[in-house]
Amino acid sequence: MKQRIRVVGIIRNEDGVLIFKRHRGRSEAPVFWELPTGKISFGEQPEEAMARTLAEYAGLAVSSIKLKDVITFLALEGASQLSNLYIVYEVTVPADARPVPQDRYTAYKYMKDSAGINLNEATMSVLEIERGEVHQNKISARGVANSATIYVDGASRGNPGPAGIGYYIVGEDGQMVKRGGEFIGFATSRVAEYYAMKEGIEQALELGFKSVRFVADSLMVINQLNGIFQVKNKDIMPIYRDIQTLLNKFEVVAFTHVPRLQNAAADKEANLAIDRTMKNKEIHDII
Repeated sequence: MKQRIRVVGIIRNEDGVLIFKRHRGRSEAPVFWELPTGKISFGEQPEEAMARTLAEYAGLAVSSIKLKDVITFLALEGASQLSNLYIVYEVTVPADARPVPQDRYTAYKYMKDSAGINLNEATMSVLEIERGEVHQNKISARGVANSATIYVDGASRGNPGPAGIGYYIVGEDGQMVKRGGEFIGFATSRVAEYYAMKEGIEQALELGFKSVRFVADSLMVINQLNGIFQVKNKDIMPIYRDIQTLLNKFEVVAFTHVPRLQNAAADKEANLAIDRTMKNKEIHDII
């Protein structure tokens, strides 16, 4: 299946969300509106691509860019399905800035209500997922993955130091299904985060889940598993390969980044695992 990776910006003011009318060129297809969206050029970081897109196509300088989410969803392209990965940013621009549509865009406006506006499918999917309004006639990786949510976290005291992993599993009904943690010896926080993800995946398979959303507060892990960044560290690569093999056993998988405070349950389990081991054994008995 083909995958399309894009950066998309959400710019807000009191009038709503900024959208642009797409230039249709010589096509006779209806015109549509979209959130400012762009490709990532070779050698660019995603946030650099976002700033460049706004400068080139909207004539806007950026005051700040903050990663909001990474969204995956399926959409039809012709007779086949296309996997979409959209890196969504909250973008602020100077208060007195006025967009100057260029090249691909011919007009702009701030939208409070999408009624009567012909939005393209990708923009509708991003906005619906962000609002938690995934429609039944849309195929959304995140919407399907909400059948179970598995929070994972890794902890290392000393980096490297005594390390633990934790998980907290929530079923479709929002109730906790299982929670736990494990001491993994001495490791860096980076390795602990990956082992935590692997454990979460193994727990999901043991519980028989086919569609799962994995949640972590490590942006590095989420970006690498979403294919945004490559894995180059030798200490991580074997775990990463094991994870990729395990993922083939699911029907649908989504990876979501959250702030640390929203991952407190998994973090608690990881630290409890370290505490239990350090309390019961001396360091020299562990290594």
